[in-house]
Amino acid sequence: MRRYVIPLVVLLAAGCGQVGRSPEKIAAADARKAAERAGDRVHDSRVRPARDVGHRAADLDGVEVMRVTGVSTAGDGVRLVLRTSGTAPDGGWFATSTITVRRCFEMRFSTTTEWQHYGTRQVACPSGGPLTFKPWPKAPEIPFERLRKALPRVPKGGGADEAKVRAAVASLRLDPAIRREFATEGDVVGVALIVRPYGSDAFDCVLARVAPGRTSVWTPPRMQRMAGEGGCSAGNAVDPLPPPH
Repeated sequence: MRRYVIPLVVLLAAGCGQVGRSPEKIAAADARKAAERAGDRVHDSRVRPARDVGHRAADLDGVEVMRVTGVSTAGDGVRLVLRTSGTAPDGGWFATSTITVRRCFEMRFSTTTEWQHYGTRQVACPSGGPLTFKPWPKAPEIPFERLRKALPRVPKGGGADEAKVRAAVASLRLDPAIRREFATEGDVVGVALIVRPYGSDAFDCVLARVAPGRTSVWTPPRMQRMAGEGGCSAGNAVDPLPPPH
């Protein structure tokens, strides 16, 4: 008799959370969790236009954006209706198949919305298909290798000439969206080529340091490229920040 006790306990433990709940309700709860995980990915304390909030949600796998209301995440914020799928075993402990349901959930995002507190509630799915969004604007690429080849080399004991460095950068015919900064300190000239991708918290930038005996070109770590960190500046090219810990 004892040999049947352990399997029975295991079965009871596995099924106790499902007692009284239909497979459809369990699948709907799974869909809600998927929507809330999507909310965690969309959540942001920055002010963003409503279309960008919807676009970010639409980029997530398994998430369809059915409705976007509001102007931006400032003030009253933006409300999204997301459609997600959930699955559950169909038939109890010994189920050999699963059911899948699709449900819609309304969620609110604003600059004051707390993490994982989106006021999620299930709503009727709007009629029609999910919303579509245009591709994100592309930022111009900074020509790292072309810059490295174009910059002058200064022999040891000499001094870098900012005018020559500026002329080398001008020869690249950079996209106007790429900002250029120059700084001179002693015999060293620093260069920063900077662009901020649309909607990004970090800049794209390439730094160059033209000094006697060595010309260096590099991209700072992402942490230093965040707004306010000063990593994407000609000053950082002249006197580089230490690597982040």
